[in-house]
Amino acid sequence: MSVAVESPSALQGGSILEKKQGLCELRDKPKDFTNSEYIDLKNIGEHARTVQPFKTSKHQPLIQGSVSKEAAIATHAALHLHLTPEKEKKIREMYDRLDADNDGNIDIRDLTQALASQTPHIPTAMAPKLLARMKSEDSDRVTIADFTNYVLAHEARLAEVFDQIDSNRDGEVDMSEIKSYCKEMGVNLDDQKAMSIVKKMDQSGSSSVNLNEFQDFMLLYPSTDMREMVDFWRHNLIIDIGEDGQVPEDFTPQELQSGVWWRHLVAGGVAGAMSRTCTAPFDRIKVYLQVNSTKTNKLGVVSCVHLLHAEGGIKSFWRGNGINVIKIAPESAMKFMSYDQIKRWIQEYKGGAELTTIERLFAGSSAGAISQTAIYPMEVMKTRLALRRTGQLDKGMFHFAHKMYMKEGIKCFYKGYIPNLLGIIPYAGIDLTIYETLKSLYTKYYTEHTEPGVLALLACGTCSSTCGQLASYPLALVRTRLQARAISPKNSTQPDTMVGQFKHILQNEGFTGLYRGITPNFMKVIPAVSISYVVYEKVRKQLGATMS
Repeated sequence: MSVAVESPSALQGGSILEKKQGLCELRDKPKDFTNSEYIDLKNIGEHARTVQPFKTSKHQPLIQGSVSKEAAIATHAALHLHLTPEKEKKIREMYDRLDADNDGNIDIRDLTQALASQTPHIPTAMAPKLLARMKSEDSDRVTIADFTNYVLAHEARLAEVFDQIDSNRDGEVDMSEIKSYCKEMGVNLDDQKAMSIVKKMDQSGSSSVNLNEFQDFMLLYPSTDMREMVDFWRHNLIIDIGEDGQVPEDFTPQELQSGVWWRHLVAGGVAGAMSRTCTAPFDRIKVYLQVNSTKTNKLGVVSCVHLLHAEGGIKSFWRGNGINVIKIAPESAMKFMSYDQIKRWIQEYKGGAELTTIERLFAGSSAGAISQTAIYPMEVMKTRLALRRTGQLDKGMFHFAHKMYMKEGIKCFYKGYIPNLLGIIPYAGIDLTIYETLKSLYTKYYTEHTEPGVLALLACGTCSSTCGQLASYPLALVRTRLQARAISPKNSTQPDTMVGQFKHILQNEGFTGLYRGITPNFMKVIPAVSISYVVYEKVRKQLGATMS
């Protein structure tokens, strides 16, 4: 059996129109097999190897394997008819900013980096929850389609929340509406705190927030639950950090019942223990210089390090740190309970109104004074242990305390109590005031940032703590000299009162004598604040406390 086949070459070359015409002619005209090539079906395999195909195997696929972000957004816009070109552009720009490594997808690393650098008011701990809200169920990355879905859905939910806050329906949320809304959620804020929240969101300087500003600020917060949002505002937009915070954190009744308060205290205690232990050498050098350095016996940090190392080795730099860490727990618990009770008394006196900043400062300082009174004997012990020589603690700490009592009486445990008490108020007031002022100046001059980043906050905390210490340091020096007077032969002839010590120092050493040992004190500020902040955040996350 044989078959006549037209040569494919007859259709090759020429334009598409010519090809179509040729096909039509072949179809319409009768077949002329004179020039046809006959193929024997028995040998068709040999003929197939010589036939030139109409298409090669290297054709272009009709569907490409990847789609550009622009095409994906355009396709998504077709599915969402209300998505304007301006909205498409805004979503694309947001997506590009979050895509830190520019690989076309957003993963957990991208989100964590973006939250830290671009939206510091959203804690980086929110990144896993935010990723889960954005991505599809069967993926660990966020595509542009996923992100567009998230933005549109989240903005719609935020619009509903905004309507609930906007009680007068004027399209703007102001301080009074934020305050009223938070009160409905069980969180009482004073005017200053409510205005602080508004200023963080306000981009136009109008002292109020419109819907777009509200959506932009809250877009990457992965929840629209009203209670969670209020807690977020309270704990993340009103921040107060420092090595030794003199104003304790406020807790709502719900937080007290849920156990957030003890998680906060535990995290703060662990952070304080780590911070004090890591900076203990600076503290011992400071105490030694405060007691032993005078105008006639000038000692510097380097010479002091050599003396202490020669007397007791490396371990000697941590003398007194044990009791310094032990007193954290009772001091924090006493301060927390005292502050809560004093705050209630003030609120009852005011008829239930929220405390102002000055009233909080007064309550915090009073709580600090009460807690210091309770643990002050441990403070005296810390100073005495830091100044002890090798071998003086061989029989243990209790024997050391008993020996102090037998020799000097119960009064020895409250030496220097008055200057210590007086030092609480200026330190707390100056620290808090300067910290808030620096934060306000930062957001004023760097208008592109709605909230200072972590480094800026640490800088504010460091500067405020330094200024607070400058103001209260002379009182701390007099306190230390009074605490150590009985065991320091050089100081045994000095006055035994606060006023007498001030007069003695000014007459014999001048004004600079009030700042003996301040160099190591400054040297420990930055590492102490940084370690305390980092450890607190780590422990807080491990304990599951939803606050920053």
